[in-house]
Amino acid sequence: MEFFLISSLNGLSYGLLLFMLSSGLTLIFSMMGVLNFAHASFYMLGAYIGYSLAQLLGFWPAMVLAPLLVGALGALFERYCLRRVHKFGHVPELLITFGLTYVVLEVVQLVWGRIAVDFAPPALLQGPAFTLVNHSVVGLSLHWGAVARDLCSSADGAVRIVCSPFPATRGFMMLVAITMLASIWLLLTRTRVGLVIQAALTHPDAVESLGHNVPRVFMLVFGAGAALAGLAGVIGGSTFLTEPAMAATVGSIVFVVVVVGGLGSLSGAFIASLLIGIVQTFAVSLDYSVGSVLASIGMALAPSWQGTTLVRLTIAQVAPILPYLMLVLILIFRPRGLLGSREG
Repeated sequence: MEFFLISSLNGLSYGLLLFMLSSGLTLIFSMMGVLNFAHASFYMLGAYIGYSLAQLLGFWPAMVLAPLLVGALGALFERYCLRRVHKFGHVPELLITFGLTYVVLEVVQLVWGRIAVDFAPPALLQGPAFTLVNHSVVGLSLHWGAVARDLCSSADGAVRIVCSPFPATRGFMMLVAITMLASIWLLLTRTRVGLVIQAALTHPDAVESLGHNVPRVFMLVFGAGAALAGLAGVIGGSTFLTEPAMAATVGSIVFVVVVVGGLGSLSGAFIASLLIGIVQTFAVSLDYSVGSVLASIGMALAPSWQGTTLVRLTIAQVAPILPYLMLVLILIFRPRGLLGSREG
């Protein structure tokens, strides 16, 4: 039981991190129609800038200032680079954002080096948020924070005790992601700024005639999307690992989330993030072979297939390709995604 609960929470926390990343990308695409290939690079910049600021000011000021700096860099990129190629269509936009990924990678390696940096979370977030204790006699119980070592051991060999801690960093990540979802939704649907942003996408001439600067609106939207990625970078970098390959690690998964959820759909990105996070987390923890899974559902294998490498692969080994398999199935059977309104 504790395995299911902890795995579910780990899957939710990973899925919410993916949402923190994909929300900015979805916001940019839904407002501007730009599929930003450099979005994961802003995530990496957020982690590294947050690391440097944390060394000087502490983690909490860094968590506020790093996304603002990354958002400012994103706004400047849109103003002086992306806007110049916008009139030439989507291909130049994709190429210039694709080129930015290499520029950011080289800058990160030049400034911070090629090895991982020690971006530790603050003392408040170190250790477990709670611990599930599964006692074979008493049953399952929840204890806030860490538990004493003797509580997880028993002198009686017939009594089995399993302690499963849930890291505080993951709990904080989930809290920030849910707050981000609520904030974006309220901003877009309940404020005048959100109405102007949505109107600028569909009726830019009318918004311009009302006295609003549409290019500036798009610049602020792009900067806001980059800032969201920067915030995800600060939290993800301190929770997992801050190193130059972190953008490449999550970059492709983020695009899978956006496509599976539906291009431009914030709610679709949220559902797809949770779905991919939970599926991949549970798959990584399963040590069953593909052959045994197929046999358990009644699919008999031909003699020529039995004993092959493909059949001997475990679910944990194929877990990294499951999101991409989901992407292929979505593109075949529902090209617009789970909740998307436009195809491709």
